Amino acid sequence: MSLISKTIKIGIEHEKYLESHPDINFSEWVRDKIDEEINKEQNKKRKIKAIIVAAGHDKRIGPLNENIPKCMLDIKGKTIIERQIENLKSCGISDIIIVKGYKQETIDRSDVKFYLNPDFEKTGIVSSLFFAEKEMNGDFIVLYSDIIFDKKLLNKLLKEKTDICLVTDLDWRERYDKRERQPAGEVELVKVKNKHIAKIGKNMNPKETHGEFIGIALFSKKGGETLIKCYKNALKKYRNKKFHEATSINKAYFTDMIQEIIDNRYEVNNMDIYGDWIEIDTFEDYKKAWSEITG
Repeated sequence: MSLISKTIKIGIEHEKYLESHPDINFSEWVRDKIDEEINKEQNKKRKIKAIIVAAGHDKRIGPLNENIPKCMLDIKGKTIIERQIENLKSCGISDIIIVKGYKQETIDRSDVKFYLNPDFEKTGIVSSLFFAEKEMNGDFIVLYSDIIFDKKLLNKLLKEKTDICLVTDLDWRERYDKRERQPAGEVELVKVKNKHIAKIGKNMNPKETHGEFIGIALFSKKGGETLIKCYKNALKKYRNKKFHEATSINKAYFTDMIQEIIDNRYEVNNMDIYGDWIEIDTFEDYKKAWSEITG
């Protein structure tokens, strides 16, 4: 086994960052950087993939994404998708897949693999995700394309040893109480029982829930096989009009698919966080991101 370096190089960008953050403890910062390097090397050996679903067209943010997908919105010099890819690579994940749809020609990078959902206007996130089904042949992460998150959150998730794990924010209520344009009924909430997710989806009673699913999920190889199996079964049920009654599998949310997995008696776990992420759903969210993101 090769040894992992326990030294770091402090470059100009690090010096500028430390100068602009005088409250940071230098020793703790160095330890964090060393931990990042170790985690990065371990994740490279694991060969985990990331699948970013960026096919849909969300009209809630208005004219901002009239000519580009929401993931291509610029926030202080970087697009949302650029920020996601940077964080993935910093955690040792270089095998990155993006499922495109709306204005797909505007997402053009040489360092990622693409799949296209040509029916994005008629389908939901689950259908888009399964255009990349052949990439689900090992450990992988599923990401919503409209979230910005701290890479520490991602490193924490990658240490989870379960087959299916969703990131759940416990600090969601106050944020949504302050939002003017997105009601709490739109939040994808999670109910936990016996340390596993028992129920997930929208329009749940907030008083009975544990937290909010933020749009990041980890699957082991076995977890991916479970996801594929339940999706295939759901397709059969849809043909017989039995899939979640009010929704079709073609237009299903990702949380609908997770609930299908739970209903089939598979364990789905959650990793709790308190903030450390931003969702860009509305113009209000976009302004908030500009005010809170420092680099």
